[in-house]
Parts: sequence; structure tokens; C-alpha cells
Amino acid sequence: MTKEIIPNNKNHDTENQKHPMNHSTHDHENHMTHEKHENEHHTHHENHKQHDHHKQMVEDFKKRFWVSLILTIPVLILSPMLQKLFGISKFVSFPGDLYVLFALSTIIYFYGGYPFLKGFFKEIKAKMPGMMTLIAIAISTAYIYSSTVVFGLKGVIFFWELATLIDIMLLGHWVEMRAVMGASRALEELAKIMPSKAHKLMPDGSLKDVPLQELKPNDIVIIKPGEKIPADGIVIEGKSYVNESMLTGESKPVLKKEKDLVIGGSINEDGSLKIKVEKTGKDSYLSQVIELVKQAQESKSKTQDLANRAAVWLTILALSGGAITFFVWTFLMGKDIAFALERTVTVMVITCPHALGLAVPLVVAVSTAISAKNGLLIRDRKAFEKAKDIQAIVFDKTGTLTEGKFGVTDIVRVSNDLTEEEILKYAASVELHSEHPIAKAIANSVEKHFKVEEFKAIPGKGAEGKVNDKHVMVVSPGFLKEKI
Repeated sequence: MTKEIIPNNKNHDTENQKHPMNHSTHDHENHMTHEKHENEHHTHHENHKQHDHHKQMVEDFKKRFWVSLILTIPVLILSPMLQKLFGISKFVSFPGDLYVLFALSTIIYFYGGYPFLKGFFKEIKAKMPGMMTLIAIAISTAYIYSSTVVFGLKGVIFFWELATLIDIMLLGHWVEMRAVMGASRALEELAKIMPSKAHKLMPDGSLKDVPLQELKPNDIVIIKPGEKIPADGIVIEGKSYVNESMLTGESKPVLKKEKDLVIGGSINEDGSLKIKVEKTGKDSYLSQVIELVKQAQESKSKTQDLANRAAVWLTILALSGGAITFFVWTFLMGKDIAFALERTVTVMVITCPHALGLAVPLVVAVSTAISAKNGLLIRDRKAFEKAKDIQAIVFDKTGTLTEGKFGVTDIVRVSNDLTEEEILKYAASVELHSEHPIAKAIANSVEKHFKVEEFKAIPGKGAEGKVNDKHVMVVSPGFLKEKI
């Protein structure tokens, strides 16, 4: 019988940094448990209400946009300016068509323009005029002036500008609210990392499945192989490899043993663990990550701040330009009020930036979608916008650059007795019976395996077995050093 020792690069000797167990009694926490649970339920309820509010706003903008867009089609057809431009007045004109145009435009103004009129009053009340103020002034000026023209004032009708402006702005806000909803869904996906129940060890020694909301500090829970850890805590019994990649970005499973800390939401891979709960609810690591992402998504970007500041100046510019236009045509040029008013309204309507109202929400939506798709959690939108100036990136660990999957990259052959393929197959056959993450990667590197007899795990060092009458050992470098 020959003996083959196959070195394995998995380091079974490396131990995680030990954390001292906190033996404090947490009396204050126990007294506050009931109040804390009520707060957690309240927070969950508020988050649910906020999600429903965003969903309702998305549906509201969507409905207003489509209704306004459908009504805009006959408004465009009935507008005298467009009829003259395209030479279709003799085909679509009929007695009372201007009153129909007025009625349709009125519906668009009050129904489609309602969010902007409501926002206008809020901004004025807060003494912070912005985009809503600018839009409201533009559509109100166009509507009031065009209505007076329909009922006798000499001038030009601007109903089609009113309708298209409202359509574009509704589309922009619909897209923006969908981006906010996308961010909310991203937070929901983070929350789904946590399991729904935990195996709580009762005083009589029995196990009881309880909802996470019922867990409190100092409770003892059991985590079976393959299950998610229900709360932040400290291992008091057992040993296992834990996958924390979804929380830390580190692809390599971490060995957890007595007195080591574990994070709620991470996955227990092979062994059974008994942990004492230390943090739950808002205090947990995952909840803090979710809150951090939530704050980042609710923060204003530099582009949005710039757009809001621009809206203030454009509002002042629109009002000033309109006033100057009216003054010049009336008092300096000697034109009648109807002529001057027509040009005044024209200046105020065209001052409203259609593109700005649509571009900023699109930037927010696209950046949020692309970031979420690539797994980026943005802490600060302003910092995110500065990413274009980055010249170098320094990563603190390889786990952020890898796929999180182990595999065989090289085979070093020191004997001519076996080929590289045979060496790999012998190693994979032995590792097929091991639960270690790297062992599984070696075992999966070949399609067919040899039959293994007398398999034996070498705790913390590797594994061995008899394969084709050969004694095969797959061990760590530390094991070889001990034998030298």
C-alpha cells in the first residue's frame, strides 16, 4: 500500500479573533423589553405605512399622467395655433370647439396639475419656493390667460402648452416616485435576509419556535446546519463555519466557536450552534445597515439641490421677465394691454424648464437602479456623484472582488507516479466526505470520484481515507509543518 499526502491550502489552523463574553446582567434592558417591543412594532408599522404611501403616490402620479395624456390629444387637435401650423383647421374645427378645448384643459389643469398646485401652497407656506412654485405659476398663468381669451379677450390660446407641461412634469414625478419605490424594495430585500422564526431554548430544556419579535437579550437559541442566524449574539456552545458574505462582503466562511460573535442574517453552514442573544430589533447589525441605506436613499443629491436652487432663481426670473415684458410693451412700445399680456404669458410659460423637471428624476431613477443592480449601497448621494473623479480605488479585502466561490486554480505535482488529473481526483474523492467549504470546492472540481474507504476527518487539519489501496491525506500546511 502506498501513502499519498496531498497538501491543501485551506488553513484549518487559523482562528478567528476571540471576543470576550459579556457577563453583565442587562437588568435595565430586561425592564425595558416590553417598551422596546412596542417601539419595534411601531417602527415596523411606520415603515409599512411609508411603503404604502409611496406605492399610493406612484399609482396616483401614474393615473394622473395617463388621464392627462389621453385628454392632451384632443387638446392638441383643437388648439388654433397647431391647427394653423399643420393646416388642419378646416377638417377639425366646429362650432363651440373652443369651449370643448376649455373644458378639456380645465380637467387637465385641476386634475393633472393638482400635485403641483398643492406643492405650490406648501412651498409658499414654508417660505421655500422651488420647482413646484415654478410649475404652478407657469400652468396657472397659461390657464387663466387662455380662459379669458376663450371668453372674449383678444390674444393667443396656450392650452396645448399647459397640457404638455403638466404631462411632462407628471411623467418626471412618476419616474421619481418609482425610483423611491425601488429603493423601498431594496430595503425589503435586505430585511428578508433575516429568518422568520428562531429555535428558542426554554428553561425546561425544550425547543420552541418563536417569532423574531419575541426574542430579547440573554435568550438562548439553537441554530441548526443550513439555517440563518436569527439575531446578533455570542456562541456559548458548538463550532461551525458561518457564511457572512451577504453582510460583510467577505466570501470565505468564518469559523465560529465558543465566545465568538455572530451576526443575525448570516448562514450557519455545517455545525450546530447555541448562541446567547445580545442585540435584537433596531440594535442589530442588519437593522443598522438598513437604516443607513434608508437615510442615504432619502438624502438629496447635489443635482437635486442644484435643481431646487435653479427653480428658485427661474421663478424669480419668470416673474421678473413677465413684469418687464408687460411694462415694455405697454408703456414703452405703446401696445394695448391684450398684446402686452399675450407676450407676458409667453415669456412666463417658456421660462418653466420642461427638461429640468424630467431630467433630475431620471438621473435619480437610473443611478438608483444601476447601483442596486450591482449591489452598491450608497451612503451619500453627493459622494456618489463625485465618483466620476476617482482615479484609484483601494480595497481592504479580496472578498469584495471575488465571486464568493472557492475553486482549484493550481496543481503542483512532486512525483511522477500520478498525473495532475489523478491527483485532483484522489483529493476530490476524499474531500467529497468532508463538510468544509474548501473541501466542497475541491470535491466539485471533478465529475466522477473514486470509492473511499476508512474515511477519517482530522479535526482542524484535513481528512484522510483509503482510495484504490492508497492512503490519501488532504491536509493543511500546518499539519505538514507539525510532521516535519
